[in-house]
Amino acid sequence: MNEIYLSRRKLLARGGMALAASMLSRPVWAEEEGEGSAEGISPPEDLMREHGVLNRILLIYEEALHRLETKETLPQEPLLAAVRLVREFVEDYHERLEEEHVFPGFRKAKKLVRLVDVLLAQHRAGRELTDETFRLLTPKALENQDDRHELTDTLGQFVRMYRPHEAREDTVLFPAFRSVVSEEEFRELGEQFERKEDELFGSEGFFKVVDRVAEIEREFGIHELSKFTPTFVPRRKPAEEKHGN
Repeated sequence: MNEIYLSRRKLLARGGMALAASMLSRPVWAEEEGEGSAEGISPPEDLMREHGVLNRILLIYEEALHRLETKETLPQEPLLAAVRLVREFVEDYHERLEEEHVFPGFRKAKKLVRLVDVLLAQHRAGRELTDETFRLLTPKALENQDDRHELTDTLGQFVRMYRPHEAREDTVLFPAFRSVVSEEEFRELGEQFERKEDELFGSEGFFKVVDRVAEIEREFGIHELSKFTPTFVPRRKPAEEKHGN
């Protein structure tokens, strides 16, 4: 046997050991519920996919901001529907899960407490901004220039705060969540999240909410993903051509 063959055998053996180890270390929730199924997703993954809904609502807000700034027609009812989703799905459901089940674990473990304090303060600020948005989204207010400026400022503050807010949760808080709860707590929370979602939004509630967001996107004309692709992408010249070689 030559040296290369031996190296390959060692590599395959190590790969097999790593695969076996990964299968043995699969979390309880994946074994019992079936990894990849809707019921088998972990609590952090559940919260992260809900951030996907929030991101799509922020795109709707950004489109509304563009129309306010360029004095284009602003569809009041579709925007109002987006604000209702922020209140019902983001603030009264998603953020309540974080406040009641995620944040306390970090406080108890004395980990990332300062981050949790900031996130909680931003939840409160977001609700105040949503209250203000509801107040300003009336036909009478939309005809008033001062109110339109105020609405622009309110929506802008909401978008500016929630972009870094959710990014910090996805990249710092949620990845650390498993370290502050037991395996049993982790599994039970996944089940609790699913039950609460079904209770508030019906069976397959998440997908129903996604459908509602998609309908609002259609009303704003931003439902086609291809519309976000740049129509012109500058082509870089090769280095030798750029320097005249």
